Amino acid sequence: MGIVNVNDDSFSGDGTLDFAAAVEQAQAQVRAGADVIDVGAESARTNREAVPVAEEIRRFRGFIEQWEDVWCGVEARDEMQVWPPVLSANTWRPEVVEGVLRMGKVELVNDMGALPDDRNARACALHGAALLIMHSVGEPKIPHVSQQWADVMGAMERFFEEKIALAEAAGLGPEAVILDPGIDFAKQRDDNLTVYRDLARLQRFGRPLLVPVSRKTVIGEVLGLPDPRDRDAGTIACIAAAMERGAQIFRVHDVDAAWQAVKVLAALAEESSHVDP
Repeated sequence: MGIVNVNDDSFSGDGTLDFAAAVEQAQAQVRAGADVIDVGAESARTNREAVPVAEEIRRFRGFIEQWEDVWCGVEARDEMQVWPPVLSANTWRPEVVEGVLRMGKVELVNDMGALPDDRNARACALHGAALLIMHSVGEPKIPHVSQQWADVMGAMERFFEEKIALAEAAGLGPEAVILDPGIDFAKQRDDNLTVYRDLARLQRFGRPLLVPVSRKTVIGEVLGLPDPRDRDAGTIACIAAAMERGAQIFRVHDVDAAWQAVKVLAALAEESSHVDP
């Protein structure tokens, strides 16, 4: 999953309000092997005001209207790449979700709002889109730096039990729900490391697992790297750890490096499965 930020406030410094530049960025990620392009119209940074609803929808529209330009005339990098690529909208407010889905091209809503009610799930069911449910607490755009967990994985499992039931009651089938453990969202350094270590526990839900690994704060804390752009090597380490524990989708800035890592890890896993016990 390649990341395209149609905003001027990305924590990683790669956002743009120029729609043509955003389309070129997405096209480069597709050429590099991205199966999904996750476009966001406001930063997920929690120390910033939310973008007005109308402005967020306008930014989405400017990109979505040019979606075919991202992949038309481009060849898949290999036979395993999802083609055409999936367009994902990274947002959370129901008014924006509904407005974006009405444009008719978004196949996945990447909801960073922790699904407090069933409105986004109902919108996805109505428009035939899949829904990603991210674990967090409280409202988005508000920092939760004091959140403490006695058992972060136990709490996460209870959270997903509740939210999956909510999504199913809203009309979404099992194939239309993706789970995201919400690295760095309402979690401190040790919480995030625990999630990586114990990620395999989430396989019990039988849903695809997406891990937002790219350039996360926890990587910077472990490596002492304050600039997110210096964290790509640590990102690859997180991909390897998460893939070994059952994750299937990795949200990244550097698609080419991630594609290479996943290809090698998959080949190694295939070879190990052929070794006689």
